[in-house]
Amino acid sequence: MGQTQQTENSQEIDVKALQDMYKRFVLECPSGLLFLHEFKRFFGVNPTGEASDYAENMFRAFDKNGDNTIDFLEFVAALNLVFRGNLEHKLRWSFKVYDKDNNGYVDKDELHSIMDSIYRLKKGWRTEAGASQLSVEEVVDRLLAAVDSDGDGHISLEEFLKGAQQDPWVLSMLKLDLNPAGWVLDQRRRSAHF
Repeated sequence: MGQTQQTENSQEIDVKALQDMYKRFVLECPSGLLFLHEFKRFFGVNPTGEASDYAENMFRAFDKNGDNTIDFLEFVAALNLVFRGNLEHKLRWSFKVYDKDNNGYVDKDELHSIMDSIYRLKKGWRTEAGASQLSVEEVVDRLLAAVDSDGDGHISLEEFLKGAQQDPWVLSMLKLDLNPAGWVLDQRRRSAHF
């Protein structure tokens, strides 16, 4: 039993890294609470840059109690999910990111908003290796057609989970948002805050 945990993404988080994060968290947030603007600064995200919308959606999903702050416990729980969560847990978290108004459904506007943020970060998608890029609208329409099984214009958590687990293309689209570990590590490397 060492101090390092191996994850399904072959990313590691160890006790020393966690201690360093805590020290930085306390240094940056002496009140013990991380606000959105601090969250962005913590990860070196430009407040008006391409990663800003994505960071806001991640922040909202990490804010478990909805008080518009992240305390260290929420921060650690989020990092645990990011680095060690299984596919279903990450899909459930991803659903929270998509469901911006927290009504239990993802509608076309919410889906478009998140996909647009991811699109700007990833600079486009491809349907298959070597195929042409899909626009945000094409991705949203294709996702709705594949996942909205009852055709009511919005996606429930059950439809989201089932669609992602049954359709490889849908899962590959969600993995753009499903890999918060990659985003966190990338932002951590770019930022002097870690």
